[in-house]
Amino acid sequence: MSGVAATFAAMTIIQEHRTEIRAGDIQYQVAVITRTDGGEPDRVTITVGGERTDGEPVAEGRLDLDVASVPTVAELLGTSLRTFAGGGARRRPRSRPARQGQPWSDEMDAELEARWLDGASIGDLARHFARTPGGIRARLPRVGCDPERPGNHLPTPPSLREAEEGVD
Repeated sequence: MSGVAATFAAMTIIQEHRTEIRAGDIQYQVAVITRTDGGEPDRVTITVGGERTDGEPVAEGRLDLDVASVPTVAELLGTSLRTFAGGGARRRPRSRPARQGQPWSDEMDAELEARWLDGASIGDLARHFARTPGGIRARLPRVGCDPERPGNHLPTPPSLREAEEGVD
């Protein structure tokens, strides 16, 4: 093996991802580093630090993990830290409307159309039907209403106009 090939075969590759953020007067850093000796990485080193603007440390630590354990440890840390901080497990930031995701009945569709044509706003309809504004906007065309023009039906597409007028 030549000297160049021997040097290349023994090369160590380091992959590193660093993130820094400032929260108030504290600068936080997280570094995730993997090292390989020509193959796939088998270990990950995570370092965490944080210090105030006057240099006082508020966070420091290091984890050395097997690559296969990273997803499990990440979930464990996230859940544990949110619980400790009073956030509990992941949760939705606000409550869902009571009927969000539930099927629409023919009667509800007819009422939606009638209320839209009477000038009800998207917000009013969302509250009345216990749905999200996005859900109302998505449903309006299905009942023939134009969500961009309050109080109006969708125009009849050209392909159907001839049939309505009786032209063959």
